[in-house]
Amino acid sequence: MLEVKNLMVFFENALAINDLSLEVRKGEIVGVLGSNSAGKTTLMNTISGLIIEMKTKEERGGGERITVIGEVTFEGENISNTRPSDRVKKGIVLARERHPIFPESDVMENLMIGGYLRKGSEIQESMDSVFEIFPFLKQVKGRKAGLLSGGEQQMLIIGMALVARPRLLLLDEPLLGLAPALQHSLMQAIKAIRDQQGVTILVTEQFARPLLPIIDRGYVMANGTLILAGTRQELSDNPDVIAAYFGV
Repeated sequence: MLEVKNLMVFFENALAINDLSLEVRKGEIVGVLGSNSAGKTTLMNTISGLIIEMKTKEERGGGERITVIGEVTFEGENISNTRPSDRVKKGIVLARERHPIFPESDVMENLMIGGYLRKGSEIQESMDSVFEIFPFLKQVKGRKAGLLSGGEQQMLIIGMALVARPRLLLLDEPLLGLAPALQHSLMQAIKAIRDQQGVTILVTEQFARPLLPIIDRGYVMANGTLILAGTRQELSDNPDVIAAYFGV
């Protein structure tokens, strides 16, 4: 479904992604593990197309020069130069780390904003699916988003992405800052998104413990480079992965 080939990303002369190649097959949950500054967010921004907007903004403002080399293909089509909104229309949707919500708008309004590129009937159908995955959001649908806890806001962020009707859902560190119990609940919800709705998922995380039980395959990044790849079991049995990424 998704293939990244020989990707290199430079911010001025700093190398953020170094000759990275990976693939995500239809129906999989694939994890990317890596510490802070490993390049995970840059990878997700490149797949989603946000790097194009960042590059254009920096060029207009005379700021940091961003260079992207390599190829991103989705279902056989080269989308390396495709704008983010067009990637969303194709079904590639990113829920970012610290993804902006609209704190003065209620939960329902935020969900509807998430589906701005979809028809009204599709939005309602998608919201029904979101409430199946996250029943709590239905209970608080009239509450202002800014009054939700961190974990509740993370549910809303993923819910907003789901209303956009993704075929490939990109989740950038969805567990950041959450307590272990909330991490477990959210991972089970992510698994349900794949199992019940058939959405293919690529998710990045710093720690392996909550992520490994739900993924099919995984990659490990360090300093912008892929250093390891394997199935869930292969990564779970790898002593280097255990030592580096089984924090709490």
